Amino acid sequence: PVRIGVNGGSLDQSVLTRLLDENRLQENPLELAAITRQAIIISALESAAKAEEYGLGKDKIILSCKISNVQELISIYQDLASRCDYALHLGLTEAGMGSKGIVSSSILMQQGIGDTIRVSLTPEPGGARTTEVVVAQEMLQTMGFRAFTPMVIACPGCGRTTSDYFQKLAQEIQSFLRSHMPIWKEQYKGVEEMEVAVMGCVVNGPGESKNANIGISLPGTGETPVAPVYEDGKKTVTLKGDKIAEEFQELVVRYIDSHYGAH
Repeated sequence: PVRIGVNGGSLDQSVLTRLLDENRLQENPLELAAITRQAIIISALESAAKAEEYGLGKDKIILSCKISNVQELISIYQDLASRCDYALHLGLTEAGMGSKGIVSSSILMQQGIGDTIRVSLTPEPGGARTTEVVVAQEMLQTMGFRAFTPMVIACPGCGRTTSDYFQKLAQEIQSFLRSHMPIWKEQYKGVEEMEVAVMGCVVNGPGESKNANIGISLPGTGETPVAPVYEDGKKTVTLKGDKIAEEFQELVVRYIDSHYGAH
């Protein structure tokens, strides 16, 4: 497949000029932003048509329209999807340090728009560009489109969680699971669909832990320093002491082997 991309920052000026000239003749001219959106769409469609004239099959064409404004991007793709049946690539150019790329792509996919995706994020200083891939995978998995690695569910923290222990444990478990997936995906069929809960207090912890395949409910502020573990909705053990993290990780590995291994 060939991706034909139109970027708002390098838009074909001949197409834009043509549409502006036509717009000036209208009784109720459109604003420049609306004309620019149309120019991006028309440029993509005309380029795709030209590619077909040169012999490229329609099923080999993927269209991409990029602009840094989230609302503009969503509007462009909604219009483009209604005007053609080419495969569409989702992406937000110059997405920056935040979550703009994630938001726009999520909205469009929820509407059934989009066939390929890139989440464009500016990396932190010294950070890896692979973060984009991880975020895209997590977004697709969270929305139920495709599973890549066991999903770790963790509470955001509140007044009952003065310690960041549960957050560190959640990160450690997520990193552990992701690092082992290259091997596990060959050994344990379906393990990528597993859910692991790491909760920080007794209020919501047990319920969320029961809903996951395996979960742990760590003690919150003023709570008894014990951590019950649930597997498939049933309490199986209560962990305590200084090695809760190591012991829970061992239980996760044991669960994976017993439920997804070829026994």
